[in-house]
Amino acid sequence: MNLGRGVSLVGGATTKFGVRAATWAEIAQEAGEALFRSMPTLTSADVDSLFVGAAEPERFAFQSHVAPFVAEQLGLAPRRVVQRTELACASGQSAIRSAYAAIASGLSDVAVAVGVEKMNIPSMAEANTSMACVMDRAWDGAHGATAPPFFAMVAQRHMLEYGTTEEAFAAVSEKNHTYANSNPNAQFAEKTFDRAKLGRLPVVAPPLRLGDCSSMTDGGAAVVLVAEELASKYTDRPVHVRGTGQYADFHNLANAGSLTDWVGLKHASREAFRSAGIGPSDLDFAEVHDCFTISEIVEYEAIGLCEPGEGGKFVLDGRSSIGGDVAVNTRGGLLGCGHPLGATGIAQAVEVFDQFAGRVPSARQVPSPEWALVHNLSGSANVHSVMIYQGAS
Repeated sequence: MNLGRGVSLVGGATTKFGVRAATWAEIAQEAGEALFRSMPTLTSADVDSLFVGAAEPERFAFQSHVAPFVAEQLGLAPRRVVQRTELACASGQSAIRSAYAAIASGLSDVAVAVGVEKMNIPSMAEANTSMACVMDRAWDGAHGATAPPFFAMVAQRHMLEYGTTEEAFAAVSEKNHTYANSNPNAQFAEKTFDRAKLGRLPVVAPPLRLGDCSSMTDGGAAVVLVAEELASKYTDRPVHVRGTGQYADFHNLANAGSLTDWVGLKHASREAFRSAGIGPSDLDFAEVHDCFTISEIVEYEAIGLCEPGEGGKFVLDGRSSIGGDVAVNTRGGLLGCGHPLGATGIAQAVEVFDQFAGRVPSARQVPSPEWALVHNLSGSANVHSVMIYQGAS
């Protein structure tokens, strides 16, 4: 889908991700401070719109009506659009897509998208119960079909249909944790994981082990999007939004169909590629939603990076590493960075901007990138959101 005016991503920043003592409001403040410090030409008066991605602040922080709340924390007075977006794990990208739509339509000129989640609370039993609200709580939640069991079923089915191995799952985790080691804001920046170590970690939901699962994490991130003609005011290396797509095909698991053929992602990515005028082979790097290792493997296939059933071999052969076909999850992914629901999609966009700007450490810098894709899933892989970006030539 392409709208009217061109839209550019001109800057972004993240907080430290992890188990934080900071409150929800303090994390929002940190994200805003980091953003403005990273963009000295941006003033609060420039910002006419604010979009806040937050999945469950009502349950994790007992705070609703968070968009004007964040505006106050950041010292902003949005005069055109102020809104919150909630789409579970894709809440952050939903904020960016809404900002993109507002600018492209002429409703906004300069928009900030902020993602915040505070997931570590005194009662982890309560936190895990809150996560069940993402599902059809009255049916799937009551039957224990939360994220780890669901994605374990996906993994079991992929293994049965295609012979995918636990070694392939570990290869995804090893790769992403290795990239996270050069990302100081990642939750696991200081921890090393090789395949042997990952294979010894406790089983969470067979066949998935602890290292196959992303963590409940606190963190925030923020980006600025502007009308393309204004981009040069803020950076000499703008990143342009060239395509986007989204698709939802079920909610209750009884209507899921195939566990390994993610039809929604196929539709969303094809729409994004169509509107950008490129194909999967044109991508230089991608940020995909590795909430579990099996997710990344299925995503390779559904996006079109490899054929169905070849995702495990794709990662084992190094084709999703820097120097391979397409570098995937260079910031460390959800596995290495942690997954603060509302912040993840925006942190992925920060990585896109930093990669194109050459601002990441050499250990994870993609050589001379031109095209990037960002993907988020939400719920039981029932909603997929995709954006395609092009770096300045």
